[in-house]
Amino acid sequence: MENVKDYYPVKGRVILHVDMNAFYCSVHAAERPDLYAGKPTAVAGSSEKRKGVIVTCSYEARKLGISTGMVVNQGLRKCPELIVITPDFHLYRKYSKAFMKIAYEYTPELEATSIDECYLDITGSKQFGTPIQIAEEIQRRINEELGIPCSIGIAPNKLLAKMGSDMKKPNGITVLRLRDVEKILWSKPCAELFGIGQKTAEKLRKLNIMTIGQLAKANEQMLKDYFGVLGTWMKQAANGISHSPVLADREPNKSIGHTTTLPEDISNENDINRVLLNISDQVGRRLRRQGMMAGGIQITIRTPDMKTITRSHALQVPTDYDKDIYKEAVNLFYRQFGAGKPIRLLGITLQNLIPKSESVVQLDLFDYQEQPKKESLIKVMDTLRDKFGENAVVTAGMLGDDPSTLIRNYKSRGTSLQKDNLSLPE
Repeated sequence: MENVKDYYPVKGRVILHVDMNAFYCSVHAAERPDLYAGKPTAVAGSSEKRKGVIVTCSYEARKLGISTGMVVNQGLRKCPELIVITPDFHLYRKYSKAFMKIAYEYTPELEATSIDECYLDITGSKQFGTPIQIAEEIQRRINEELGIPCSIGIAPNKLLAKMGSDMKKPNGITVLRLRDVEKILWSKPCAELFGIGQKTAEKLRKLNIMTIGQLAKANEQMLKDYFGVLGTWMKQAANGISHSPVLADREPNKSIGHTTTLPEDISNENDINRVLLNISDQVGRRLRRQGMMAGGIQITIRTPDMKTITRSHALQVPTDYDKDIYKEAVNLFYRQFGAGKPIRLLGITLQNLIPKSESVVQLDLFDYQEQPKKESLIKVMDTLRDKFGENAVVTAGMLGDDPSTLIRNYKSRGTSLQKDNLSLPE
């Protein structure tokens, strides 16, 4: 049995990094094992659209030479039996919440860094066993209850926990202590140190620093001269030192935003309005979940030449109502950008958030009697979505004049995996 003192030094911490393996493909395999389990699969947009790039692939596909970033057509030429799957973000969010719920049962100190990974500070979780026992139980439960694999790193800090989780995939558990850094990490190239990219590694090579060990022993002042404060951080990281805490999400967000990269440029006013309506619906719902009101709104527009435009506006009255958000977003868009120009990306960010309990709602003289009905309707709609899913309730404006055509169009489109997709009915 592991010596507990190896993990729980007197003033130390014990951090886990839980990383889902080939998350999107694993989710599809868990949902439809008859179609996808044990087969070479890839999640990507349509090969005929500009988003036809593989964003993740199963381990079976990786063994056949498929990799992230490969164009779908190239992947199919290399592996004709490759199964290309359209992204399903609602499904990914469902599994993300489920695995984090399992992890949360072992500590409230959970920091979600993306949809498929999180840090856990289990320093105060000794009642569940040793760190390895906790990691093994979390991994087993995620596999048995959700049917998806994960790798876990165990370390005294977030940096080493992250690097540990990358060492054995899929379904691996790696312990990486400070005393292991020299033996395990120092012989590796600098680019393998988490937080150092290829460009920084190339600059280090020009300084004749090739490995993590050489970086650990490098003169700190020289590193600072070349990289500023980053130089100090790199030297500490190469020695396995990191003081970054696990930031449990206890505070309400200072802003709530949602951006969608469109699978094809749009310029038609009706299309733009429907996208803004969908985004308003999503950010409004997230705002209400947190019990907050928005005092300002910002829109983000990106054109096909990758020029990004942001415009913001302070609201006279704080709101958490989708239609108010939509109205302000539309006004901002047409006032600042106008119609008829192609758009690649649209986004809405709600700013200046305040708790609803602390806000003063200004009632309109002509519809104040309708306010309780409106509040009640919103509550019912949110409750229905909580119970039956995001697509349980949609507004007519999301569907357009020909709902079947719009739904078909959106089903045939891919979306950027950097952000959530549009919430449209099945």
